[in-house]
Amino acid sequence: MADLRPLTAMVIVTAVIAFWRGLWGLMDLYLFPNEPVVSYLFSILIGLVILGVTNYLVKEFI
Repeated sequence: MADLRPLTAMVIVTAVIAFWRGLWGLMDLYLFPNEPVVSYLFSILIGLVILGVTNYLVKEFI
């Protein structure tokens, strides 16, 4: 039987990218729709907070 791990990984990667692209697209539409620069900066801030929290949590588990 063929090894399906590479195909499965590609499907999962595509799904994750599509999810985040859709989420950030919705945030651009609804977060600050008339202020694109503010929307981009706030999105960056949210992303940095998420990265910081996940980094902290990972360090707690290691």
